[in-house]
Amino acid sequence: MSTIAGLSIDPSSAVPHEHGRSDIPALATRKVTGAEWDRVISGFDGICQEQLFAFASIRWPGVSPEPRLFESKGRIVGGALVLVQRLPLGLSKIAIVKWGPMLADAGAADASTLYAGMIEALVGEYAEQRGMMLSVLPHASPRERNDEYHALRDRGFRRGAVLRFPDRYLVKLRLSDAAQRQSFGQAWRRQLSKAEKSGLVFEHAGADRIEDFKTLYAAMSDRKQFPDYSAFDTLDALMAMDEPLRPELFFVRHDGELVAGALIFKAGDRAVYLYGATNDQALPLRAGYFLHWHIIGWLRDHTRASWYDLGGTDGFQGLHQFKKGMVGDAGVIRPVPPVANYASRPLAYALGAGAFAAREAYNELRRRIEMIRPSRARPDQVPAPLPPEFL
Repeated sequence: MSTIAGLSIDPSSAVPHEHGRSDIPALATRKVTGAEWDRVISGFDGICQEQLFAFASIRWPGVSPEPRLFESKGRIVGGALVLVQRLPLGLSKIAIVKWGPMLADAGAADASTLYAGMIEALVGEYAEQRGMMLSVLPHASPRERNDEYHALRDRGFRRGAVLRFPDRYLVKLRLSDAAQRQSFGQAWRRQLSKAEKSGLVFEHAGADRIEDFKTLYAAMSDRKQFPDYSAFDTLDALMAMDEPLRPELFFVRHDGELVAGALIFKAGDRAVYLYGATNDQALPLRAGYFLHWHIIGWLRDHTRASWYDLGGTDGFQGLHQFKKGMVGDAGVIRPVPPVANYASRPLAYALGAGAFAAREAYNELRRRIEMIRPSRARPDQVPAPLPPEFL
């Protein structure tokens, strides 16, 4: 038995693979507590807020989170927070992994085979042994080819639902100030230059200032009337976490008044823009440009992240233009791949796929209802076609 990061993992729990690829390692796996999980994965390259137990247990109250670590040759190599959801009438269950499984070291020479090994272990546990449909949603990849999605399809996963606006906007962080500024779109640089002449002040704030951000966010939500499907109710739990998992809070002031703010998840190789808020003065002051410029510099200088993930647009063309200009020449815009689904039993797949189809129909109905409400902002972006690798 091996002990790593305070955890004992029994090699006898290794799940043998049966897919016929001799290069896929049989990884030892074990289920751990939520507290252990959040502590151990804090140093993973692939960590994200959706894979935190503290986040998922609040965000998805109707599911059972199962944190699983994977070990190879005496070291923890990755993990997956699996959300097990019971279907109506207790007919079956679905095992869902969003933005996972995660690699501890994404740059390891054997990263691709370790990823395949984690998928093999998940298939063995949830599809083969427990008879569920396993549903995996990989990250948008900075590379042109999404290797994780292709690994899933090669393993026999089927293409599932596609996000309506799947593009994610990734800013490259490891640049000098001059190179970063030059990479921005021309219009973005021009707006930043104007913002820097507006008397704005950038602040890095502590967790005790979260109520100031909530006030700013609530005022913005009332003003813009965007439909909010975010996980804002998890904010207190996230801000109560220890380093490095606690998000960072940033503000911009003008004449002593807070005009903009942002919360950033900064653990791992990919820092993520979680929430932003502005008041009425922010737009004419171009405070958003000033805020993100300083956040980019802070992330470069104080974290190990290689990328700053700005998220998506929810279909708003103005957000697309703003984020596209910030991504610039050095960054990339890449789509989140379709959900990948696998079941070894036809009935489990039929029930799982049917449940997802019903959820998609409900979400589409909710979207249409939002669009007819006169007070709500309406998406105005035309969805981009998926690249051929996802069709």
